[in-house]
Amino acid sequence: MKVKSKKLSDTRVEIKVTLEKSDLKTAREKAVARLSKEVKLEGFRKGKAPKSLAEKALNPNDVINETVDIAVRTTVPSAFKEVEKAPLVVPNVKVTKVVPDEVVEYTATADILPEVKLGDYKNLKAKKPENKVKKSEVEEIVKNIQKAYAEKKTEKKKAELGDEVIIDFVGKKDGEPFQGGTAKDYALTLGSKTFIPGFEEGIVGKESGDKFDLELTFPKDYAEKSLAGKKTVFEVLLKQVNKITLPKLDEEFAKKCGPFKNMDELREDIEKNLKAQNEYKLTEAYKDALVEELVKTSKVSAPEILISDQLRLVKDDISRNAAASGLTFEEYLKRNDLSESEWESQAHEVAEKRVKASLVLQVLANEEKITTSDEEVAAKIAELRDVYKKSPEALKNLKDPRVKMDIKNRMTIEKTLDFLVKANS
Repeated sequence: MKVKSKKLSDTRVEIKVTLEKSDLKTAREKAVARLSKEVKLEGFRKGKAPKSLAEKALNPNDVINETVDIAVRTTVPSAFKEVEKAPLVVPNVKVTKVVPDEVVEYTATADILPEVKLGDYKNLKAKKPENKVKKSEVEEIVKNIQKAYAEKKTEKKKAELGDEVIIDFVGKKDGEPFQGGTAKDYALTLGSKTFIPGFEEGIVGKESGDKFDLELTFPKDYAEKSLAGKKTVFEVLLKQVNKITLPKLDEEFAKKCGPFKNMDELREDIEKNLKAQNEYKLTEAYKDALVEELVKTSKVSAPEILISDQLRLVKDDISRNAAASGLTFEEYLKRNDLSESEWESQAHEVAEKRVKASLVLQVLANEEKITTSDEEVAAKIAELRDVYKKSPEALKNLKDPRVKMDIKNRMTIEKTLDFLVKANS
């Protein structure tokens, strides 16, 4: 067997294979044996005639075609291995020359993993932001706790900012209710800015039992595109007004919140918890920044087949999330004012970045000999079994070898990201 390779791009290769007489001998024997099983000669049961007689009864063209088919299928893997290329999908094969029992030539093209040249991964410029907690963030938590301990008293009075109101409402656009614009017995604190501008202010001054309409225009930058900048009418029924009395922020309040002697200790505990939450977010963001920079400083191309796989995963995720809100993928696109081609263009860029990041991290893991042992994988699966013990389907999936391999790969990637952080800290 003679093999020559031709680079079509960084992610695609074509090989030209020449099979000679010695390569075709075994393939022909297998072809004859296979075809002979279907031969029925007088005096013999089907497939039981002597080889010499059965062969004479075979159609020569069938023997040639079967020989070529077997020869090609059995040599494609070894041909790619000989030129040290690993196809990502089944290669596209085209037979170009056949001289029966003498020569067979074919070409095979396939997407392959590109050669990745890593940048200087130990001297990346990305920096992890300092973990700072603002005083205003602490005070916001204190306010939320204070509200949780607030006393509510229903009163027959006009609603004021700071009161809690219980309302029914129906939002209409062009005279028709729109999705997400209807609710019953909704508890709303006036002044919380939960609703669009004008809604809460429009309730101020009204009393329980009042029915009224609020003519409002949604902000132009509203997230729901179908409502952005649109004029609407909310039909509102004010059912109840609750006067809210907030507790004093003193030692007694601090003791109610936990093992704290005073408000200073409570605030210190809140700051500590916020820092812990921030640390995780900042570390994850730092990892993303390091990988993004490493991809930019490395030489790496993304095979289109892997990008397509990522696009499919992204679309599946969006479809599942949309379905949870009662939407189809098409309805999701409409809500976001996107055509499918526009979405694919945006998603393709995201998918390409993911593929390049994955390839770079795989090469880095090999470079630094970062691995995950079978024992580590087993321990992780045991942990997941405990988490999903009430889900038979999830437990079944954990036995799938492909799932185990995915878990192993993810664990290795996490180790590689941790290495990247340490190397640049």
